[in-house]
Parts: sequence; structure tokens; C-alpha cells
Amino acid sequence: MSRPVQVGVVGLGYWGPNLARNFDRLPGSDLRWICDASAEALARWSPEFPRARATTDLEEMLADPELEAVAVATPVPAHAEAAQRVLASRKHCFVEKPLAQSVAEAEAVVAAAREADRMLMVGHLLEYHPGVQMLKEIADSGELGDIRYLYSNRLNLGKLRDNENALWSLGAHDVSVLLYLVDEEPTECHAFGESYMQPGVEDVAFAYLRFPSGIAAHLHLSWLDPHKERRVTVVGSKKMATFDDMEIERKLTVYDKGFDQNFSSYGEYIQRSGDIWSPRVSNEEPLRVECSHFIERVRDGGEPRSGGESGLRVVRVLEALQRSLDRSSRAAAV
Repeated sequence: MSRPVQVGVVGLGYWGPNLARNFDRLPGSDLRWICDASAEALARWSPEFPRARATTDLEEMLADPELEAVAVATPVPAHAEAAQRVLASRKHCFVEKPLAQSVAEAEAVVAAAREADRMLMVGHLLEYHPGVQMLKEIADSGELGDIRYLYSNRLNLGKLRDNENALWSLGAHDVSVLLYLVDEEPTECHAFGESYMQPGVEDVAFAYLRFPSGIAAHLHLSWLDPHKERRVTVVGSKKMATFDDMEIERKLTVYDKGFDQNFSSYGEYIQRSGDIWSPRVSNEEPLRVECSHFIERVRDGGEPRSGGESGLRVVRVLEALQRSLDRSSRAAAV
């Protein structure tokens, strides 16, 4: 095997340490640096990664000529700036979701990657989940028939945030999955939400998307809910399928349900309820799959599944939904 890819991680808050662990342990990867503006965070995590250099200065890390790639896991408002600094130093860049907080910022990051001729990948984790990958394979195969509509629920009694609402925090996951499954951008984006816990920060949101092909999608997003749900359902003309990330074993279920034309009575349909089955889904950790994919793309120079353009597409939809959310808010109605 050739020399391991030298990787750095900036941001050791909620998700950065998980990225660092994977890049530290993956074959073909070497965690060379960890970086965080907080000296306390570095003191906490440095013992777990004794072979990695630690710094509070991103520029010190980026000045290392041996460093090849950097994963950005800073707070969301800093994603775009940090990613542009990484790319300007001619390092390959992985950015946690979402790529940026606006289309303008996301476009600037994509342009920076193009100018630097470096790979940009966005951490839309569910696109690397074996269950979601199998759901896409089944949908693309035609087994479900023509896709009619999709819906997702991402609910929990979760952590309150003050720098992003439920749409941007939770919706980034589901928008990326819907776009991955449909492979189109919506022509209509509508959203409604409420801010119950903190003024101006929606902790619950409902969104509706309509695509050029006629497919529709609905999202229910909340961190103010008694149920913990992470579910995506695809309804086709022949069959239906559900990906449920909260299930331990039955991550994916296919339902042979629908309506068939009754040829003995012109124009009428009869309900069909056939078999229900769950294909075997690999239990490989999605984050490990995602990090491994990033290392492979650094090595071979290929376009990642969730590349810069894909990340930009998600931000375009989120921004359109946010505009609709702003127009429908109680404050706007007063």
C-alpha cells in the first residue's frame, strides 16, 4: 500500500472527535493534526490521539506541507470560511453538513475548490448509510414502480440550538437523502414552522417539495417531540419502502401494497396487500463508510458521492425553504 493520506481535523466539538477517530483508525489514513480554537478541547482530546499534532491555530496546521486533506467540523456558521482557507492552502477538503448557511457562501466554497483544483466533499452522512444506498438501488431498479411521493420524519426531544433552526440542523439530512433518491431539484419549496422555545429559532418545521417529474415530498422536522424518529418512506406505483434508522435489524422494509386495476370492471381499482419483506442491510458504520470514501477520492481524484455541487444543491433547497419559512412566520403575518 502506498503512503497513508495525511489528514487533519479542525473542530473538536460535537462531531469532530468522531471524524478524528475514524481517520485515525482507517487503513490508508493517518490523522496528522487536530485543531480547535479552544485549548480546553485540545487538552481533552489530545490524549486520545497521541500521534497527532495539536494546535489552536488553523494556519499552523495548513502550513504543514505533508498535510494532504482537512475535515472541517467547526460550528456551522464557520463552515464556509474554514473550508475556503483549507482549499486556498491547496488541501483536499471535507466539510460537515451543511456546506454553508447560504447559497452565496456555498458557491464561494465550490469556486475555491475549482480554483485550487482540489476535491471538496460534504458530510451528508445518510447518503453513505447502507440502508439508504439499498433503498436507492431498489427505487432505481423499478421494483417500486414509478415513484409518486416521499416523506420523512426526523423527530426527537433534542438539544436546543441558538445558531440554527430545525430546518437547517435536521433538514439538511433529509433534504440530502430526498435529492439523492429523486436525483432532481424541486421546482417548488414551501415551509411552515414555529418557535416555541426560543424566539426566531424554529424548533419544529413542516416542508413540502414538488419536483419536475411530478414527485412530491414532505418533511416533518422537530427537536420538540416525544418520539425519536429517523424514517424515510418512498411510495411507488407498484410497491412502497421505508428506511427506519431507529430499527436495530429491519432498517429497510419493502411493502407489496398498492392499487391494481380491476379489468372485470372498467375504471375501477382494487386494493392489493401482498408480502412484506426486509432485505439484509450491511451493519457497517455509515461514518466509517463516509470517511473511507473521502480517503479513496483523495487517492484516485474521483468525484465524491456528496461532492461540492451536491452540497450546493442541498443549500439551495434549504435556502428556498427558509425563505418560505420566513414568509409564513407569525412575525411576518403581524
